[in-house]
Amino acid sequence: MSFTRFTLRQIEAFLAVSELHNFSAAADRLGLTAQAVSQLIAELESHLQFRLFDRTTRRVALSSAGRDFLPSAQTLMRHVQGTESVADDVRHRAAGVLRIGAPLVLACTALPEAIKVFQDKRPRVVVRIRDLAVDKLVDSVAAGDVDIAVGPDRATGPEVTSEALFDSAWVLWCSPKHPLAKRKRLRWSDLRSQPLVAAGYDHERSVAQMRLSVPEESRVVPLDVVENISTAMGVAAHGRVATLAPAYVGVLASKFGLVMRRVLEPETVRKVCLYKPTLRTLSPAAEGFAEHLSQWLPEWAAR
Repeated sequence: MSFTRFTLRQIEAFLAVSELHNFSAAADRLGLTAQAVSQLIAELESHLQFRLFDRTTRRVALSSAGRDFLPSAQTLMRHVQGTESVADDVRHRAAGVLRIGAPLVLACTALPEAIKVFQDKRPRVVVRIRDLAVDKLVDSVAAGDVDIAVGPDRATGPEVTSEALFDSAWVLWCSPKHPLAKRKRLRWSDLRSQPLVAAGYDHERSVAQMRLSVPEESRVVPLDVVENISTAMGVAAHGRVATLAPAYVGVLASKFGLVMRRVLEPETVRKVCLYKPTLRTLSPAAEGFAEHLSQWLPEWAAR
């Protein structure tokens, strides 16, 4: 006998009659006619090849075989109801697992807070952070290593789409003891004679690009390049050098005791984007979290 011969409607009818001991009462519960319920029970008994109920003019009672079958039917229905509940959660973005890629600073500052706010409303959604180099964000989304990613503006190609979330100015971060900390605003020419440390290939390249956007006499050259922004901040905290980084790293910079100074003429801005795949459908949970980030991250950056 194949399990596929059973229908959930037949099991529902069986459980309703076994509890209520009446075909009419079971029909009212199920929104059917008594004849339809009787037909469902007859079909189920035909598949099982044994009677489920002993019927009298006054009462419908489980047969001996029906009593043996009842626990399995109840277990089956609990599993079905559990499956329906999970499907409902997924459909309404209330459950699921998603992976998001982000560079170090966003991964350790903005995203944990964003996840907490999101999970306060959807506690069964699991969000896993993957800290990635900036130049790997788009490729990781395209390859499916992460579902979505957030980070600095990068070319995407046909497999990934980007949505601008907020702009963040490139600024100088330095110790309060640094000579430039006494000034509220700086020009690029003020940095030319100052030792600077850049963090990673991305920041090194960004500094080089900024050098091209200002007059030659105002261009700056990093004294050293380190792998991580946290290392650059640690070096800058001793007061002899400074580092250039987007303003949004302030959450992390404050832990090193660094202060921010704007660099003008011209002010250089970094755009932060949300990256999603174009050739792969996101899960409802991932789509919901992406929508959450689209609203939440700009507010976080403004703070």
